[in-house]
Amino acid sequence: MSSRFLIVGAGFSGAVLAHRLAELIPGCMINVWEEKPHIAGNCFTERDERTGVMVHKYGPHIFNTDNKEIWDFVNRFIQLRPFAHKVKATYNGVVYTLPVTLHTINQFFGKAFSPAEAKEFVRSKTSTFANPANFEEQALSMIGPELYKAFFYGYTKKQWGCEPTELPATNLKRLPLRFNYNDVYYAHEHIGIPEEGYTPLVHQLLNRNNIELSLNKKFTPGEDLTAYDHVFFTGPIDYFFNYKLGRLSYRTITFETIYSEGDYQGTAVMNYCDPEIPYTRITEHKHFTPWEKHESTICFKEFSKETAEHDIPFYPKRLAADKQLLKNYRAEALKQKNVSFLGRLGTYRYMDMHHVIGESLKFAETFAACFENKTTKPAFPNTEE
Repeated sequence: MSSRFLIVGAGFSGAVLAHRLAELIPGCMINVWEEKPHIAGNCFTERDERTGVMVHKYGPHIFNTDNKEIWDFVNRFIQLRPFAHKVKATYNGVVYTLPVTLHTINQFFGKAFSPAEAKEFVRSKTSTFANPANFEEQALSMIGPELYKAFFYGYTKKQWGCEPTELPATNLKRLPLRFNYNDVYYAHEHIGIPEEGYTPLVHQLLNRNNIELSLNKKFTPGEDLTAYDHVFFTGPIDYFFNYKLGRLSYRTITFETIYSEGDYQGTAVMNYCDPEIPYTRITEHKHFTPWEKHESTICFKEFSKETAEHDIPFYPKRLAADKQLLKNYRAEALKQKNVSFLGRLGTYRYMDMHHVIGESLKFAETFAACFENKTTKPAFPNTEE
């Protein structure tokens, strides 16, 4: 009798896992349930009927990694076109370049510093913290109060719905500070966007005879799963347990669509850092495919808010109370038989696409070895954080 597995979620985590398990475990059958009417989760892309522009329906995703193995894995299924992601930011009526570069520093302070001069100037403005305890302390130790207030304080407060002092310092450590004129946002070796969007990639991953996909299929906490030898859950871990210990906090995004002719803002992403402006950024999608030409354009104005009952969770907040609640939910998860939790929502972590793909590939290898050897299967791909 063949083994039967259930994977809840057809985003990158679930799709990569399904594909690799189908390769590694001979004769297995895999059911993939997706509650949305489409695959690819929040990386879903499709062409806008009115403009013909390829749209990132849940916000822009630029694939970036230093891991050539993951880059090559993705390119087995679709073509990633090179893309130089450049972000602009509006503050107090002036447009600047992000991340903070030598040009940003010189423009903001009205200077003409050399790299060494700019580094010393910024250092003179920073505060010293032996171990920055939160986002604000990390920012003040990196860039000082003026740049922090201009580019990070208001934007961060809008994005996360709380004071930056409540957020972990790691949220800022991901953002670069450069003392040169390189304004490409990501510093990774491999950066690209699929020529025809991300949806065909996920379609190819799931396009196997022993994978059966069900769209508009919502997982219900507590339902009978005894027909499956193992269940892999990539949705919110607190939802799996029907929030019995309480709700983890997430931020979600709502979008206001803008149509226009020609070029609306001249760049793919414009951040709005002033706290009184209610939206966080505007994305213009035709700039994500510079190899295409479009007369008309479509933009999304993004508004961040707390995730309500029927909202799609985007970003785990990971405040102090959330981390304690997560610890309790992980303890509950370890009591389950034949259930594993993966992905950004299943493990309640902020993860980029390459992290999700790499972790799913590795977890599939680990699980397949445990399955073959009849040893205990892991409940999580990561240790407690």
